[in-house]
Amino acid sequence: MPSRRDSIRMTDDEARAFLGEQRTVVVASSGPNGRPHLMPLWYLPDGADLLGWTFAKSQKAKNLARDPRATLQVEAGTEYGELRGVMLECDVALDHDTDRVAEIGIGLMLRYAPEGTERSDDLEAGVRAQAPKRVGLRFTSTRVVSWDHRKLRGTY
Repeated sequence: MPSRRDSIRMTDDEARAFLGEQRTVVVASSGPNGRPHLMPLWYLPDGADLLGWTFAKSQKAKNLARDPRATLQVEAGTEYGELRGVMLECDVALDHDTDRVAEIGIGLMLRYAPEGTERSDDLEAGVRAQAPKRVGLRFTSTRVVSWDHRKLRGTY
């Protein structure tokens, strides 16, 4: 008999689809005092990795420069039987190349803009103006934990 934990685990395809549907990841980095530092972040799925950007002077960027490991969590649902989520333990690569950072920013703006928004000179100019102040983030998972309580079909 499979464990209850096994019965709610998402497949790799289900986890990728879930991450593609959701909009905000909570990033836990190690703060300067050793305590977890939790912050929400918009992200772009990129194969098995997630991409993001943040201000280079942010606490999150400073934490990740000092210790390039993070735990990410994306979750959805309000009732117990609806709860779904993915937790990723990640190695994080920081990218300071302005052109690559801008491409991440453009991807984020297109993902989170109103439906029908297309890449334009104005959008690119706005993002490129921000890119020198930002750092790109590539989160590569080393461990993934997932859950989908809908698989329980009302039995707990």
